[in-house]
Amino acid sequence: MPTDAATPAVSVISDRINALEAPQTIEMAKKARALAAQGVDVISLSFGEPDFQTPQYIKDAAKQAIDEGFTFYTPVPGIPQLRQAICDKLKRDNNLDYQPDSIVVSTGAKQALANAVLALVNPGDEVIIFSPFWVSYEEMVKLAEGVTVRLEGALENDYKVTAAQLEAAITPRTKLVMYSSPCNPTGAVWSRQELADIAAVLARHPQVLVVADEIYEYINFVGEHASLAQFEEVKDQVVTVNGFSKGYAMTGWRIGYLAARPDIAAACDKLQSQVTSATCSITQRAALAALQGGRASADEMVAAYRRRRDLVLEMVKDIPGFVTPTPEGAFYIFPDVSAYFGKLTPAGDTITTSRELALYLLNDAHVAAVDGGAFGAPRCLRFSTAAADDKLIEAFRRIALSLAKLH
Repeated sequence: MPTDAATPAVSVISDRINALEAPQTIEMAKKARALAAQGVDVISLSFGEPDFQTPQYIKDAAKQAIDEGFTFYTPVPGIPQLRQAICDKLKRDNNLDYQPDSIVVSTGAKQALANAVLALVNPGDEVIIFSPFWVSYEEMVKLAEGVTVRLEGALENDYKVTAAQLEAAITPRTKLVMYSSPCNPTGAVWSRQELADIAAVLARHPQVLVVADEIYEYINFVGEHASLAQFEEVKDQVVTVNGFSKGYAMTGWRIGYLAARPDIAAACDKLQSQVTSATCSITQRAALAALQGGRASADEMVAAYRRRRDLVLEMVKDIPGFVTPTPEGAFYIFPDVSAYFGKLTPAGDTITTSRELALYLLNDAHVAAVDGGAFGAPRCLRFSTAAADDKLIEAFRRIALSLAKLH
């Protein structure tokens, strides 16, 4: 009998899984936890997670659902009351008219995104992704056997892709466009006029569909949030994805949703029915309470995020080599740090990539960030500002000291 668990000579893992990259956000969080387990005081700015508690009225609704025995399977796309509440929210906040048969509630906005990509993309279809982008977009396209086409926004335009760039990138093989606004990782927010220009392009290409990721909708520092689907000429081409994790501090509850024309929603429902079925019944009741409770708790959190953003920007402006656009939403800063490429660490190692710089900061400053290559921007680092003020002050004090050691 074998005496060890040696790796088989031939992998049994499927090619599709071997082709996937592990999310760098999760990988860096693992490294930070491992270091912390050794007794090191690590400040993690790698995860996109609010540090606020879920509002009490949402917790109370979940407890009530449990006490009432609301513990059975629900319809795959969500309970009718929640889907109607989502329709009401989309009308109130986004000027979007949908009926419940256009709504699919999923186990997180991530599942809603994956549902949309897998339901729409055939092998060989081109998917235009506005870059920088959230880490999982490309991997979802890989699972669908599509072909990613990165469209890079210029730093001078806060990394926002323009309508002219989109027009030039569309080919007969283009099936889908993906973007987020407010953007993870850059914090960029597309204005209503910018989206109107993009809608005009898409209207000339009715075969092209769009996944508009609006999970950071409420964390917006520049005023009105604009949804691409509000433009009637392209509404049927747009799948709008949103959720509760950011605006309501409900990351662990795992609930999100999409809104799309009925045939696309039905396809996502069909896929979800074979993968997970409905999301947690208790979580759905909590999400219903969140929507019925309005935006007051979200607005309180946004005020804190704005203060933290300004606090961090004030600190990083004094760090040489950081080129940092002002985020208009979300809770990240995304500086270009390429000025440090080619510099030597105190140990004599050369920093050649943002990943190496991130690892250096983790091991020397004990601050966890995520390298920009994971987001399609290898000259950058992403730092989350969803942390307490004292943690942010200490983190960037350490970062400045560690970077000053490079020569």
